[in-house]
Amino acid sequence: MGKYTLVIGASENPERYSNKAIVRLKQHGHSIAAIGNKDGIVDGVRISSEKKNFEGIDTVTIYLGVPHQAAYIDYVLSLKPKRIIFNPGTENDDFEAKAKEQGIQTMEACTLVMLGTGQY
Repeated sequence: MGKYTLVIGASENPERYSNKAIVRLKQHGHSIAAIGNKDGIVDGVRISSEKKNFEGIDTVTIYLGVPHQAAYIDYVLSLKPKRIIFNPGTENDDFEAKAKEQGIQTMEACTLVMLGTGQY
């Protein structure tokens, strides 16, 4: 399968971009893990409200505003992903600097656009 992707800020609300990203990632053949404020399911993907120790994560895509990211920085870095995508409105210079120090690629980009243009 494609890149094992962790969606942080996942929501069951179909109007939310995190929800749309889960659906599109799945359509493009990527394996998905998802963390949100509450447990739920989107297109067969289970959303966990707990920070689980997912292994083999290639990409973390962030859908949380900066004020809510602090609780996730150490967790995301501990997963040692190859890259972190900061979707529009989630850009965080401090988080990005910490990731780069650990050799993790960071991108300020839109996961949905990347999927649509074949850049994912």
